[in-house]
Amino acid sequence: MRGAAVLLTLAGLGHTLWNGLVEPGTALAFGALIACGELARRDTRDARHARGPRDARAGDPRDPWGTRDPAAAAPGAADDRQPAPLASAGALAYALLGPDAAEPTHHGVLQIVTVVVAAALAGIVPHIARGRAPAADHLARRVLTVAFAAVCFQPLYNSGRLEDGIGQGPYLVLFLLLLLGLTALCDAVLAAALARARTGWPYGPLLRDELRAQLGIGSAICATGVVMALGVAVAGLWALPVFCPPLLLTQLSFHRITAIRTTYRQTITSLARATEIAGYTRPGHSRRVAALSCAVGRELGLSERELTVLEYAALMHDIGQLSLVDPVRAGATAGLPAAEARRIAALGGEVARQTGVPAEVAVIVERQADPYREQPVLARIVRAVNAYEDLLGGPRHPGGPLAALEQLRLGTGRDYQPEVVECLARVLARGGRDRVVPVPPG
Repeated sequence: MRGAAVLLTLAGLGHTLWNGLVEPGTALAFGALIACGELARRDTRDARHARGPRDARAGDPRDPWGTRDPAAAAPGAADDRQPAPLASAGALAYALLGPDAAEPTHHGVLQIVTVVVAAALAGIVPHIARGRAPAADHLARRVLTVAFAAVCFQPLYNSGRLEDGIGQGPYLVLFLLLLLGLTALCDAVLAAALARARTGWPYGPLLRDELRAQLGIGSAICATGVVMALGVAVAGLWALPVFCPPLLLTQLSFHRITAIRTTYRQTITSLARATEIAGYTRPGHSRRVAALSCAVGRELGLSERELTVLEYAALMHDIGQLSLVDPVRAGATAGLPAAEARRIAALGGEVARQTGVPAEVAVIVERQADPYREQPVLARIVRAVNAYEDLLGGPRHPGGPLAALEQLRLGTGRDYQPEVVECLARVLARGGRDRVVPVPPG
């Protein structure tokens, strides 16, 4: 996909250099808007994809999934699908631009690609200067999405067939809305494909989450892009600064929401570490369970919201041990009698409620020790993954991952859901031998 974006960019650059820039004032205005949008984007990249194996602790046997915290691998991390909504809206507006103050324009698809890429790179340079690499996937996705919208609109407009067949009335608006729907679908397909290539997660759930995300900031970007194009058609380039502030304020609001979510996740992570600091569980146990639970949840096709709840519950699944006078050996609750395991889980649910986490999280924490047929799906995942981690890290299982998985399979009659255990096996198999090495006791 990056290769297709590069080839398209090179073709646009060659075409523009050979034929010159058509209507340079319009191109400069939209280019400046896109560059300003890139300058205003968030500096932090999506935590789900920006870290992982490149983290400083990748390969650490106590952190086999290469994460210092579950946000590095958890799909439920802060949503950062549109790091520069103002730039995206400006690029879409340029792709759908017809007249400029009632005067016809003649820029083509290749010039649109050139202007979008040049402006985006100009806005990214300051971020690079501060030591932050550009989001290549986001740029490639924007180039291909904008090119799709331009190919659907510009040939019809430049040939006159759009005006002859639709005119400038309400039918044009309906046509643009239909085109927006197709463009949003194209963007979601590309985003899911990039996420699939980057993470290896199933494509179906990724596409579903991307389509759901289009209803949020994606719809605001599409609507603003069309309104900009229609405004410029009537009022000229002065319409651009009029429509920018609302989307810019929306972007700032999303940044603040993301910061709040990040702080919330960090707070829950700190609470989960209390059992490690107090010596009740092995170092990194809750983070490993959370990362692996989210991977299994993704394999099962859970939504982003469900994955977030799963992550929080997995982080806090052992917090009930803080109420114990005598710690469980190595913090391994999987081998406890059923009544004792349920008592600890119930204590954990009470503690979770007092921390102010969503009620769903507390329910999963307190139901994790129940027979799987009585549990919600998320509790089944936490129970199976926690048992695997306990077996893998305890002294009772020198046989390693295969022996631990085999014991989980033997318990599928009552304790563990077979589908969850098999998903866990597939996730571990894809992770490779280096990611399922036994974790030494803490």
